[in-house]
Amino acid sequence: MPEPIAYLKGEYVPASQCVLPIYDLGIVLGAAVTDFFRTFNQRPYRMEDHIRRLYQSCKYARIKPPVSYEESLAISEKLIAENSQLVGDDELGLVLYMTAGENAVYAGAAGMPSTLVPTYVQHTFPLRFHMWQKTFLEGVHCVTPAPRHWPPQCISSKIKNRNRLHMWIGEQEVKQLDPDVVPVYLDIEGNLTETGGSNFVIYRDGEVISPRSHNILWGISLTVLQGILADLGIPFVERDIQTYDVVTADEAWLPTTPYCLGPVVRFNGETIGNGTPGPVWRRVLDRWSEIVGKDIYRETAESSPPSNT
Repeated sequence: MPEPIAYLKGEYVPASQCVLPIYDLGIVLGAAVTDFFRTFNQRPYRMEDHIRRLYQSCKYARIKPPVSYEESLAISEKLIAENSQLVGDDELGLVLYMTAGENAVYAGAAGMPSTLVPTYVQHTFPLRFHMWQKTFLEGVHCVTPAPRHWPPQCISSKIKNRNRLHMWIGEQEVKQLDPDVVPVYLDIEGNLTETGGSNFVIYRDGEVISPRSHNILWGISLTVLQGILADLGIPFVERDIQTYDVVTADEAWLPTTPYCLGPVVRFNGETIGNGTPGPVWRRVLDRWSEIVGKDIYRETAESSPPSNT
């Protein structure tokens, strides 16, 4: 059976051969930035925005991309065009990953070579929407774990990076209590920030409130949400959000790339609204569907596992 291709350090290779050596600094030091976008009707969605953010992250991380922005676009388009032929009507997710390069001299920072060549990876995978079916049908339960979000004084929240050990620990902590919960992280002052894979907003008193931009990775989906809310005449504001604001909100949502917008129906065990996905969420999601030319609700809520699993 044909194998999808991936891009690794200037070459197109079979996906099974897209691997990093153990001394790559993305593994040794976590010196890596990343991004991710998806297709709709097998066409890339907001690809330019995601790749532009990757390059901005690279600049902040002092990692110089080995190819131009335009070349990155061409690589992504090629992977989607070729790999879509292998997945029937399925949609693809595309991951971009840039590390500081390989350091075979020493497994840390003390023996760094004078010149590093960044490692650039792109690869795709079929999106399995049945994984999020329960999200749409029943809603999400979010819980705040003990580990706090990285403060922006340590590393900018504006870049998408691989330094996520605190999120891994937080996720394992809450899933020991309930495997279906989604952790949302507080900052050191007790304000909500984001989850490991989405932004977090609330709908309260007729407006949508997002945590302040300095404290979160400002998602491309959050930008799309802003535009939709403007079309619908719903105010969007940035403000510090505490747990009180969430449990007394009318609705809460997770803007994210794979399924666009998920409803949150419980928070730290307490019901939000009436405990079911809310009407404003569905109104926004339906407008999102009009924009992308596909029924996002049906795509996820009526999905089923692939027949070969």
